[in-house]
Order: sequence, then C-alpha cells, then structure tokens
Amino acid sequence: DQSNGGGHGHGHGHGHTHGGGGPKVAWLLYVPALTILFLAPPALGSYTASRDDAKTPRAPASATGESLFPALPDKGVVEMSLNDFSSRAVWDTDRTLKGHTVRLTGFVTPGRHGAWYVSRLVISCCAADAQVRKVRVHGPAGPPADTWVTVTGAWHPTGKLGTDDASPALDVSTVERVPEPKDPYHDVVVTPDGR
Repeated sequence: DQSNGGGHGHGHGHGHTHGGGGPKVAWLLYVPALTILFLAPPALGSYTASRDDAKTPRAPASATGESLFPALPDKGVVEMSLNDFSSRAVWDTDRTLKGHTVRLTGFVTPGRHGAWYVSRLVISCCAADAQVRKVRVHGPAGPPADTWVTVTGAWHPTGKLGTDDASPALDVSTVERVPEPKDPYHDVVVTPDGR
C-alpha cells in the first residue's frame, strides 16, 4: 500500500519528478542584467566636455556688501572643487584666490593647439542636465584625454573679474595621475538664493 507512507514506490503519485534543474527558462532572467552590463553607455567624459561650453557657476548674492566668498586658509594647499574654484576665479572681485596654492581633481579634456583642461561634469538631476566645469591648465603638457588627475598650482587671472569675460585657469606646478573617483560627478551646491 503506497498511501500509508511505507516508502514502497518512488513516483509519489503527484505527477512530477524531483530531479535536478528547475524551470528551463530561468536563464532568461539574466538577459536584462547582461544587456545593461554590456550595452550601458560609458560615463560622460572628455568627449562631452570638449563639445560643451563650460558653464561657470554664478556668484552667490550678497545684500550686505561683504565679500561674496569666505576667506581661504592662510597656510597650506587648499583642496577645492572645480565648482568652487571656477566660481571664485570668475566672480570673486575681492581676489580671495590670490597668493594661495590650490589642488583640483578632474579628468583631462584636450583643447586646441595643445591646451588642456581639468574638467568635471556637474549633475543636479540626471545625465541629461550635465554641465561642464573646466579649468584651463597653464604649465606641463597634458596627459591623455579622460585621464584623472590632481593638479596643484596658483590661480591664473584671465579676463575682467566679475564679468563673463573672466575664465577659470591655473598655473600648474604638479600633475599627479589618480584613479577615477567612485562618483565622478560633482553635485551642484545650491546657494541660499537658489542659484
């Protein structure tokens, strides 16, 4: 009698086998993951940066007539984002960058006639709204495009400060290759006045 659980039959009487495997179509679940892995677009880089005009962040508004930018430390190398450096290099009429050595990190974007830039892409929402921050490098020859570097140097005033004529530039003394950061995009820092 097979119904009493005596173990006499191997069919168990419920119409399927307990062999290895599983559904034969389970491998189809891997197709979307593999598609994303192999067909995902590359990170935005120097190609995007070289085709897009750099956007300089607007200066923070000051209703009190005080300096728009806080003073920088008196000693040592100042680590700055490209966003902060670019804003100061263009809009800081109090020249708080003067006399300071700064360090910037970004990827190499080639320019015309041997010029090159340290660049970052700023994303506030998604890749479609990416804006370029570029700082022109004066000094050593540039590494290959898309190489991540940390550059150290002094502000190179270019154009009339406080106007769209000015542009961010750096007299670079050292260039060090660095690994690409885990998050290669800077987040936009929204100032109190919303710009």
